[in-house]
Amino acid sequence: MKRIITISIVLVIGLAACKTTKQAAQSPYTTDPTTQPKVFSVPTSSTETVTKKEESKAVEEKPVSMRKEQVSFTQQADRVSNEANSFFVIIGSFSQLENAKNYRETLLSEGFTPIILHSETGYYRVCVNSYKNEQEARTRVSQVRQAFPKYSDIWLLIKE
Repeated sequence: MKRIITISIVLVIGLAACKTTKQAAQSPYTTDPTTQPKVFSVPTSSTETVTKKEESKAVEEKPVSMRKEQVSFTQQADRVSNEANSFFVIIGSFSQLENAKNYRETLLSEGFTPIILHSETGYYRVCVNSYKNEQEARTRVSQVRQAFPKYSDIWLLIKE
Protein backbone atom coordinates (compact mmCIF):
# COMPACT_ATOMS: atom_id res chain seq x y z
CA MET A 1 0.00 0.00 0.00
CA LYS A 2 2.89 2.33 0.78
CA ARG A 3 4.27 1.71 -2.70
CA ILE A 4 0.99 2.68 -4.35
CA ILE A 5 0.78 5.90 -2.34
CA THR A 6 4.42 6.72 -3.06
CA ILE A 7 4.01 6.09 -6.79
CA SER A 8 0.81 8.17 -6.80
CA ILE A 9 2.53 11.07 -5.07
CA VAL A 10 5.49 10.90 -7.46
CA LEU A 11 3.13 10.87 -10.46
CA VAL A 12 1.10 13.80 -9.16
CA ILE A 13 4.26 15.82 -8.48
CA GLY A 14 5.69 14.83 -11.85
CA LEU A 15 2.57 15.86 -13.74
CA ALA A 16 2.26 19.08 -11.79
CA ALA A 17 5.90 19.97 -12.55
CA CYS A 18 5.36 19.49 -16.30
CA LYS A 19 2.51 21.95 -16.42
CA THR A 20 3.52 25.21 -18.16
CA THR A 21 1.83 28.55 -18.33
CA LYS A 22 2.43 30.78 -21.31
CA GLN A 23 3.04 34.42 -20.54
CA ALA A 24 4.08 37.27 -22.79
CA ALA A 25 7.71 38.23 -22.43
CA GLN A 26 8.13 41.25 -20.24
CA SER A 27 10.73 43.79 -21.25
CA PRO A 28 11.24 47.38 -20.23
CA TYR A 29 11.61 48.22 -23.95
CA THR A 30 8.32 46.81 -25.18
CA THR A 31 4.79 47.70 -24.27
CA ASP A 32 1.48 46.01 -24.62
CA PRO A 33 0.01 47.07 -27.99
CA THR A 34 -3.50 47.15 -26.55
CA THR A 35 -2.56 49.92 -24.11
CA GLN A 36 -0.88 52.20 -26.65
CA PRO A 37 -2.87 55.30 -27.60
CA LYS A 38 -4.33 55.38 -31.08
CA VAL A 39 -3.13 58.22 -33.30
CA PHE A 40 -5.34 59.60 -36.03
CA SER A 41 -4.32 62.05 -38.72
CA VAL A 42 -6.44 64.76 -40.20
CA PRO A 43 -6.72 64.67 -44.00
CA THR A 44 -4.93 67.52 -45.75
CA SER A 45 -6.12 69.47 -48.73
CA SER A 46 -4.95 68.37 -52.17
CA THR A 47 -2.81 71.51 -52.67
CA GLU A 48 -0.81 70.72 -49.55
CA THR A 49 -0.28 67.14 -50.76
CA VAL A 50 0.96 68.30 -54.17
CA THR A 51 3.37 70.77 -52.56
CA LYS A 52 4.78 68.07 -50.28
CA LYS A 53 5.22 65.67 -53.21
CA GLU A 54 7.06 68.32 -55.23
CA GLU A 55 9.34 69.05 -52.27
CA SER A 56 10.08 65.35 -51.77
CA LYS A 57 10.96 64.94 -55.48
CA ALA A 58 13.47 67.77 -55.23
CA VAL A 59 15.03 66.12 -52.18
CA GLU A 60 15.09 62.66 -53.81
CA GLU A 61 17.15 63.88 -56.78
CA LYS A 62 20.37 61.95 -56.36
CA PRO A 63 23.64 62.68 -58.14
CA VAL A 64 24.52 60.98 -61.39
CA SER A 65 27.33 58.43 -61.11
CA MET A 66 29.99 58.68 -63.80
CA ARG A 67 32.79 56.40 -64.92
CA LYS A 68 35.47 56.66 -67.62
CA GLU A 69 36.14 53.51 -69.63
CA GLN A 70 37.31 52.40 -73.01
CA VAL A 71 34.47 50.68 -74.81
CA SER A 72 33.85 48.92 -78.09
CA PHE A 73 30.56 48.35 -79.86
CA THR A 74 29.19 44.83 -80.17
CA GLN A 75 27.36 45.59 -83.43
CA GLN A 76 28.66 47.50 -86.45
CA ALA A 77 25.39 49.40 -86.95
CA ASP A 78 25.62 50.79 -83.41
CA ARG A 79 29.22 51.84 -84.02
CA VAL A 80 28.33 53.86 -87.11
CA SER A 81 25.54 55.81 -85.41
CA ASN A 82 27.16 56.34 -81.97
CA GLU A 83 30.95 56.39 -82.47
CA ALA A 84 31.21 60.19 -82.36
CA ASN A 85 29.43 60.36 -78.97
CA SER A 86 31.35 60.41 -75.71
CA PHE A 87 28.60 60.18 -73.06
CA PHE A 88 26.59 56.97 -72.75
CA VAL A 89 23.55 56.54 -70.48
CA ILE A 90 24.03 53.07 -68.96
CA ILE A 91 21.00 51.24 -67.61
CA GLY A 92 22.48 47.77 -67.09
CA SER A 93 25.80 45.96 -66.83
CA PHE A 94 26.39 42.23 -67.34
CA SER A 95 29.32 39.85 -67.35
CA GLN A 96 27.68 37.61 -69.97
CA LEU A 97 26.75 38.85 -73.45
CA GLU A 98 23.67 36.62 -73.53
CA ASN A 99 22.28 38.30 -70.38
CA ALA A 100 22.89 41.74 -71.89
CA LYS A 101 21.02 40.68 -75.05
CA ASN A 102 18.06 39.42 -73.01
CA TYR A 103 17.96 42.70 -71.07
CA ARG A 104 18.12 44.60 -74.35
CA GLU A 105 14.97 42.78 -75.50
CA THR A 106 13.21 43.75 -72.27
CA LEU A 107 14.15 47.39 -72.79
CA LEU A 108 12.96 47.32 -76.40
CA SER A 109 9.52 46.28 -75.19
CA GLU A 110 9.51 49.30 -72.82
CA GLY A 111 10.20 51.76 -75.65
CA PHE A 112 13.97 52.23 -75.32
CA THR A 113 16.48 51.83 -78.18
CA PRO A 114 19.33 50.13 -76.33
CA ILE A 115 22.77 49.24 -77.64
CA ILE A 116 25.36 46.98 -76.06
CA LEU A 117 28.91 48.15 -75.39
CA HIS A 118 31.84 45.96 -74.38
CA SER A 119 33.89 47.63 -71.66
CA GLU A 120 37.61 47.33 -70.99
CA THR A 121 36.66 45.81 -67.63
CA GLY A 122 35.03 42.87 -69.41
CA TYR A 123 31.46 43.88 -68.71
CA TYR A 124 28.75 44.35 -71.31
CA ARG A 125 27.10 47.73 -70.73
CA VAL A 126 23.54 48.24 -71.93
CA CYS A 127 23.18 51.84 -73.09
CA VAL A 128 19.85 53.55 -73.77
CA ASN A 129 21.17 56.81 -75.26
CA SER A 130 24.47 58.42 -76.21
CA TYR A 131 25.38 62.10 -76.49
CA LYS A 132 28.25 64.41 -77.39
CA ASN A 133 27.27 66.84 -74.64
CA GLU A 134 27.40 65.94 -70.94
CA GLN A 135 24.45 68.17 -70.01
CA GLU A 136 22.17 66.45 -72.52
CA ALA A 137 23.19 63.08 -71.09
CA ARG A 138 22.47 64.25 -67.53
CA THR A 139 19.07 65.52 -68.64
CA ARG A 140 18.26 62.12 -70.14
CA VAL A 141 19.30 60.38 -66.91
CA SER A 142 16.87 62.59 -64.98
CA GLN A 143 14.09 61.89 -67.47
CA VAL A 144 14.56 58.12 -67.20
CA ARG A 145 14.67 58.27 -63.40
CA GLN A 146 11.41 60.21 -63.28
CA ALA A 147 9.60 58.13 -65.90
CA PHE A 148 10.92 54.74 -64.71
CA PRO A 149 11.63 54.70 -60.94
CA LYS A 150 12.85 51.10 -61.19
CA TYR A 151 15.83 52.38 -63.20
CA SER A 152 16.97 54.85 -60.54
CA ASP A 153 20.49 53.37 -60.59
CA ILE A 154 21.12 54.57 -64.16
CA TRP A 155 24.56 56.17 -64.68
CA LEU A 156 26.87 57.81 -67.22
CA LEU A 157 29.82 56.21 -68.96
CA ILE A 158 32.39 58.55 -70.49
CA LYS A 159 34.23 57.02 -73.44
CA GLU A 160 38.00 57.47 -73.24
